Amino acid sequence: MGAYLIRRLLLVVPTLFGIIAINFAVVQFAPGGPVEQMIADLRGRGGAATGRMSGQGGAEVATPTGEGAYRGARGLDPHMVADIRRMFGFDKPAWERFAIMVRGYLSFDFGRSFFLDEPVVRLIRQKMPVSVSLGLWSTLLVYFISIPLGIAKAVRDGSRFDVATSGVVLVGYAVPGFLFAILLVVLFAGGSFVQWFPLRGLTSPEAADWAWPARAADYLWHMVLPTVAIVVGGFAGLTMLTKNCFLEEIRKAYTVTARAKGASEQRVLYRHVFRNAMLLIIAGFPSAFIGILFSSALLVEIIFSLDGLGLLGFESAIRRDYPVMFGTLYIFTLLGLVMQIVGDMLYTVVDPRIDFEARR
Repeated sequence: MGAYLIRRLLLVVPTLFGIIAINFAVVQFAPGGPVEQMIADLRGRGGAATGRMSGQGGAEVATPTGEGAYRGARGLDPHMVADIRRMFGFDKPAWERFAIMVRGYLSFDFGRSFFLDEPVVRLIRQKMPVSVSLGLWSTLLVYFISIPLGIAKAVRDGSRFDVATSGVVLVGYAVPGFLFAILLVVLFAGGSFVQWFPLRGLTSPEAADWAWPARAADYLWHMVLPTVAIVVGGFAGLTMLTKNCFLEEIRKAYTVTARAKGASEQRVLYRHVFRNAMLLIIAGFPSAFIGILFSSALLVEIIFSLDGLGLLGFESAIRRDYPVMFGTLYIFTLLGLVMQIVGDMLYTVVDPRIDFEARR
């Protein structure tokens, strides 16, 4: 196991490099980069914006011409465009910018945001607790609901209980998490009916002055609606996976043999079937957490104004804030690769018979 773990860890480096390199190459062909966005922004604001640029050390803007309209509203001075390119580092060739970026990433230096003018590491550190909290609680609840429900459906396959709960699972499949989040806002967050839960953030503005039990209760109170929205959108798939895994194991010869030897149904289910059926489910926990953390939670963060990594990555992609975009991509990818290794380790914990070293 030790040698296998070392090999997997060593593979993280070239995998990270390949993913960053491919995305960096793709971005070079994407229209509307940060330079173009800044130029469009300056053109849209007219003379006031260009005047601020010149006041910050940029090139001087031409004097007004014709009915008080500034030339900056129709086109910028070439020297100012060069200053903008230099400000964003686009005066260097692509290979040099990529080399500088990779060298910084080796020490977790992701540079500064183009538009927020803050270190990317600080931004990620500020947003990470929000996304991790939402992803962790949602994943745990998805597992705590889906596994017992899936086992019960497998044991009662074809019964009224199975048919009735299949309707609930169908709703979970059909309703996206963000749509259910909107419904929760309308019903319980002051939309049209009652306001039992807050709509914004993870804490109340005055919570910093409260005692820790009150702060913990306030945090849980804010987490209810976004967590429920993600759980409803994510429990259906795991429930059916659990049911199918248990059904497959229940019908195998070793369970028939155990029953023939006089073992009770509970003993057959939890002593013999449980370990084999849960292998795929438990080992998939890290991947499920990553999926919820970096995909399902994005729109939920936007709806509930949760300032997390998903919202940060989305806004940076829209604004072409490349340092933030590639920094969050690097963190997402690194966490995903590490979680895959953790998932492999969980296989051996659930079933010690699995030996990765024995694979040829």
